This record gives sequence, C-alpha cells and structure tokens, in this order.
Amino acid sequence: MTSFFDTEIDRIFKKMSESFFDANGMNEEFNGNSNSGPIFYGYTMTIGPDGKPSVQEFGNAKPDRLPVSNAREAIVDTIVDEKEKVVKLIAEMPGVEKTDVKILVDKNVVNITAERGDKKYHCKVPLQHKVDENSAKATYKNGILQLVFKLVVEKQTGKKVEVE
Repeated sequence: MTSFFDTEIDRIFKKMSESFFDANGMNEEFNGNSNSGPIFYGYTMTIGPDGKPSVQEFGNAKPDRLPVSNAREAIVDTIVDEKEKVVKLIAEMPGVEKTDVKILVDKNVVNITAERGDKKYHCKVPLQHKVDENSAKATYKNGILQLVFKLVVEKQTGKKVEVE
C-alpha cells in the first residue's frame, strides 16, 4: 500500500526531474562567458514538524529563465522553534566576512546580500510566521549566518461562548 508520504515524494521528484531536463540546454548559452560566474540550480528537502515534506528551490539559474545576476543565491534553511518561540534562518555564505553581510527585513521578507571580491550572495527569504522585526539578532561565523527572530504570539480575539 502506498502512503501519502511515498506519493508526495514521487510527485516532488517527478517535478524536479522535469526541471533538470528542461535546464540541459542552458549551459551552452553561457560557455565562454567568464563574467557570469558559477551557474547552479537545485532543491533542498526537509521534513517539517507536521511530518510533511518541504521542498525549496535554490540557485541563480531557474529552468524557465536565465540567471539575472552573477550573485549566488545563499542556501537558506528556516527553523521554527515553537518551544523557544523563535524563528531561525541559517544561510551558508562562505568566503565573505561579517562586515560584508547586509540584512534588510521588510514586511516578513528577509533580504540578505554579501559581497567580497568574486564572492557575491543574494537571497530573499519570505517568513511564513509573524515575527518581531525589532528582535532580530544576527551572527556570522565560518561562512554561516544565523538570524534569529522572536515569534509574535497573537492573542486570540473574539468572544468565548459557553454551551448550555
């Protein structure tokens, strides 16, 4: 018997395979163009706390369009810690220093950029949970940026109705 998980995984890998096959011709357009930087594209998959798989694309080249920048897209993982009531963003950006990293948070979207020599990173990360922008704390060590936000706990509104 096929489980929901097996069916979902099969669907995800089929979509990923189609994307990779569509991108095969992309390399010919960039051969000989040394200014374009590395071209990469891929997926990360994690299992959420609800047990469902979460698939995210990354890279500066998508199968349906050419890269628009020579900046690499940082690989970012988002972790929601309900126990500590925080959201953590962890971004891999080797080759830059903490003084090179710039972070802008606007309306639950985190914009991260970094540049040092030929190492250039850029990514926009939409936050799926409400966070307190003023609570943001960032650390950068050994190529890993960790950004922590406090979750905004919304108080339940409305009127409680007693059942008689």
